[in-house]
Amino acid sequence: MISHKKILTMILAGGQGERLYPLTKDRAKPAVPFGGIYRIIDFALSNCLNSGLRKIVILTQYKSYSLDRHLRLGWNIFNNELDEYIEQIPPQQRISDQWYLGTADAVYQNIYTLEKEHPEMVLVLAGDHVYKMDYRKMLIFHKEKKADITIPCLEVSLEEGKRFGIIEIDEENRIKAFYEKPSKPKPLPNNPLATLISMGVYLFNTTTLVKAVINDAKQNTAHDFGKNVIPEIINSKRVYAYPFVDENENKVSYWRDIGTLDAYWESNMDLVQALPVFNLYDKEWPIRTYQEQYPPAKTVLHEDFPGGRIGTVLSSIVSGGCIISGAKVERCVLSPDVRVDSHSEIYDSIIMESVRIGKNVKIQRAIIDKSVNIPDNMSIGYDLKKDSKYFTVTEKGVVVVRKEMSLT
Repeated sequence: MISHKKILTMILAGGQGERLYPLTKDRAKPAVPFGGIYRIIDFALSNCLNSGLRKIVILTQYKSYSLDRHLRLGWNIFNNELDEYIEQIPPQQRISDQWYLGTADAVYQNIYTLEKEHPEMVLVLAGDHVYKMDYRKMLIFHKEKKADITIPCLEVSLEEGKRFGIIEIDEENRIKAFYEKPSKPKPLPNNPLATLISMGVYLFNTTTLVKAVINDAKQNTAHDFGKNVIPEIINSKRVYAYPFVDENENKVSYWRDIGTLDAYWESNMDLVQALPVFNLYDKEWPIRTYQEQYPPAKTVLHEDFPGGRIGTVLSSIVSGGCIISGAKVERCVLSPDVRVDSHSEIYDSIIMESVRIGKNVKIQRAIIDKSVNIPDNMSIGYDLKKDSKYFTVTEKGVVVVRKEMSLT
């Protein structure tokens, strides 16, 4: 039996998130709102909580105030007296005067934490992935294989595989080769249209991890687990691929790397499908977050229209405090405290907290960040050439309005 108190979880939450700009203009990527009431980091943290892992350090760096506040308010639930905690650690400059230079360097700069805690194993997670995973199952696999490192893996299409680390394994699931973001991913022997990717999760024996990051720190590299550490170590250590077991209870395994604005929009739209591929409503695997106190959401009849006009919501997530007043909202994700006024129509969009949408507004395929006031009669998402003069427009035509932007 594995004692979970011998496992330290390190969540990497220091990336700048440049490809999510302007959503990351004022916040770290793991702190970006998701699914109405959540932050992206809530999914990794909820996986830890549901897996019984309660010794967690979060390595923060850029624009961490929003993330720090969210963790303080929503995740201050562990008891230090029971040897459980969530702690945020910015760069301490114990070893150098540098900020975290890469994923491996972030761990290297916190070797002091490993020396202090003496864990048997270290679970390294990314703070910007959306998925459900019981890490206990991987721990058992790791022990059974007598592995030094275990990396969860997932099958994806060859085209999608270009964005990730590609794994080659033998018949025992031992990793033979690891290629970071190759232009031509190697197809699987039993499926020429798919390849095997790393999920960016690493379970290390602590001694293996410490030696690996120290060795990497001595070299002129990107100091990244996927680019440098794993390819360097696979021939000398027992490195295994763990087939991802999804706790989402769906036919198709769900794992999303929220790396771009289009991926962010698509992942939110996954939630509003008639049969959503990612289930937020599973009581057996709850997703925890911090929620302010808001009244229930409501729709209202607006009577300035002959016969009245009823607020209509179809196939959407609507959070607390929202009021849909004589408007239509379809296939949208609304965060708390959103107001939509009469005769407005909102389609396929993400509307964040405290947005105010005026009368006769039309919005489609958009992301409206927090505390934006959309004036009466405005259209967003219908003329991308015009929109691009004022807003960010993605490759796939999603319009992004930055936080607190003045549109009057």
